[in-house]
Amino acid sequence: MHPIPGQCPVCGGELALTRLECRQCDTTIEGRFHAGPFAHLTKEQLTFLEVFIKNEGKLTHMETDLGLSYPTIRNRLHEIIRAMGYEPGREDPARLTEEDRKKILEDLNLGKITSAEAMKMLKEN
Repeated sequence: MHPIPGQCPVCGGELALTRLECRQCDTTIEGRFHAGPFAHLTKEQLTFLEVFIKNEGKLTHMETDLGLSYPTIRNRLHEIIRAMGYEPGREDPARLTEEDRKKILEDLNLGKITSAEAMKMLKEN
């Protein structure tokens, strides 16, 4: 068995998965199927992801397995993130509005909440 290629070896275009076949009963289904974001990754990138998962996402442990520096491992991870259509390092939008943050700080200043409570509220949101 070979992995599903994501790109045409001739022109580099995206390949479409159009036929599925059951090895047990020989049922065949034809159409256009989405192979998922991993289909666009190279064999090397998929191998990297296997090591990433094995190491529970701990890049420092991957240094030993791959014999690469931490910055190189981060760069490769960022390449994979981009290949999957995402932008690395992009943070989720803040859940607290500026008004909410001001209210927490105001309550802290007025002694309505402790500094520990304020920190917890700010970190959770």
